[in-house]
Amino acid sequence: ASERQRYDALIVTRNNFLQQQGIRLGSLSGWQAFVQASARSRAGRGAMLAHREARAIAFGTTGKLRVLANLLAQHHPARTLIFTDDNAMVYRVAREYLIPAITHKTPVKERHDILSRFRSGEYPVIVTSRVLNEGVDVPEARIAIVLSGTGSQREYIQRLGRILRRGEGKLALLYEVVAAATSEEQVSRRRRGQEGQPQPYTQLPLPDTD
Repeated sequence: ASERQRYDALIVTRNNFLQQQGIRLGSLSGWQAFVQASARSRAGRGAMLAHREARAIAFGTTGKLRVLANLLAQHHPARTLIFTDDNAMVYRVAREYLIPAITHKTPVKERHDILSRFRSGEYPVIVTSRVLNEGVDVPEARIAIVLSGTGSQREYIQRLGRILRRGEGKLALLYEVVAAATSEEQVSRRRRGQEGQPQPYTQLPLPDTD
């Protein structure tokens, strides 16, 4: 509830500024206009900071971690890749669930060691941001969980491609965890090439938090 209250307040701040400036987001030109306008005034900078904080709340809500815990328990010990949009969420997942992490800061030797242990099954789960989007072959991976990402269809296809490698008796599953009633829903539809279509998601029940 506290995240929802803060998110809504931030979006109001951002949208009030956009309306005053006659800017509409949803396109590259709209985003560029927002960036330019945000640099010209204190109100603009405040609107941009509000936008970034709201995005961080949607991408990193604690509700996603509860869903992640459910999915990991449901599919254990299947080889699983967890994708996020930024390194901060990678390290948060790694700390809270003791999962090996790979980011652009991970030394090459350590990265190769983690992937080798993942392929052997010693590490059933790894978490990463954009490092494994392309150029890495992990045919053992069967489950992918996307906690956040950009609106790029290419990124979505690349992440799906990490688990679409042939394997005996293999059924690949990709989960996309989206914060309800946030701008992330629209970003996700754009990523899936479904912008403007009805909401395609299934609500997953959250575990008790007593």
